[in-house]
Amino acid sequence: MNFDNTEHAYELKSKWELLRAFYLFRLISNHRLVSFLTKVALVAIRLKLPISFLFKHTVFKQFCSGISKKDSIKEVDRLASHNVKSYMHYASESQKSEQGMDESLYNVIDTIKFSSGKSALPFTVFKATSLGPIHLFEKISSGTNLSFEEKNIWNRVLKRIEDCCKTAINLKVKIFIDAEESWIQSAIDDIAESMMNKFNRKEAYVFTTIQMYRKDRLSYIKRIIDKAKKKNFLIGVKLVRGAYMEKENIRAKNLGISSPICNNKKATDLNFDSALEYIIERVHVCNLFIGSHSEDSIIKATKLMKKNNYQNNHPFIWFSQLYGMADHISFNLAHEGYQVVKYVPFGPVKEVIPYLIRRAEENSSVSGQTPRELSLIKKEINRRKVNML
Repeated sequence: MNFDNTEHAYELKSKWELLRAFYLFRLISNHRLVSFLTKVALVAIRLKLPISFLFKHTVFKQFCSGISKKDSIKEVDRLASHNVKSYMHYASESQKSEQGMDESLYNVIDTIKFSSGKSALPFTVFKATSLGPIHLFEKISSGTNLSFEEKNIWNRVLKRIEDCCKTAINLKVKIFIDAEESWIQSAIDDIAESMMNKFNRKEAYVFTTIQMYRKDRLSYIKRIIDKAKKKNFLIGVKLVRGAYMEKENIRAKNLGISSPICNNKKATDLNFDSALEYIIERVHVCNLFIGSHSEDSIIKATKLMKKNNYQNNHPFIWFSQLYGMADHISFNLAHEGYQVVKYVPFGPVKEVIPYLIRRAEENSSVSGQTPRELSLIKKEINRRKVNML
């Protein structure tokens, strides 16, 4: 794999889109500036101040495909023209009211229906906590008994989740159940396993998401694969490194307990790559969706595929990166015939601000991908200048 081929990586981007991306990544590479602006934005959100305009023409343009599905489908079609598929997500954060949860259910099902029949949109996704109260997920995960009223609420949560999965299966769209914080994940794991057992009999339609920065996840993968073999159903796994590291470590420290997160990046990488190897050797039982911006892990996966004599376009293995990031991985993989699916979020600017803040924060971190993004974008800008002479 040659991830340095910027001609393939940025073939969809105009000169102005490249320049905008370059200056944006330069801006958000400043950790102190991003930290300050994040605090200002969070205060403004709490005070309900109108700040959407600050995001609309900066991080929103880079990391979101549009305000609505109709806006986003233009970008989906552009990606598909270069063998890069998509999965769309209404990127609003978790809801607290019953009305908000029902609205989230409507948005998930509407996105499934919109994706159905479109080869460019083979997957969709939802967060379980957008369909139910977080405190109930925490209670279930800790083994705390629910009251009579809470049981009724929880039954409605389970029905919403099953409605999402059932609609996806009926319309032949694969669906991810997203991973969340460790103290609510046990309840989500149980739900995901139940949905896979119920719906993944002949084909893996329901996928669980596994965050490999957790120390216990490799053993969990082995356990659910063994369970699938015994009960004769298929597993779908979306493999990621993880998204809540700071929150997890702070909580563990405050409670005086051992952090569930690996001690360092090296341990996380080892965990992730070990899971890759274990699953790829069992991919006919456990379909694999690799959500990673690590070039090393992607190269390891492609080598494991070759070792197992799998074609590049193996039907049970997909690679994925976030919209607006790691195009050098996505487009170069697609150029070599691998199955590539971009995560394409959309939604009203004010509702996706928390998502945009996370993207800015991760790109400002010392271990982030921003220096690599900047160097490749600069290389492509210079390549085009030379070609114009």
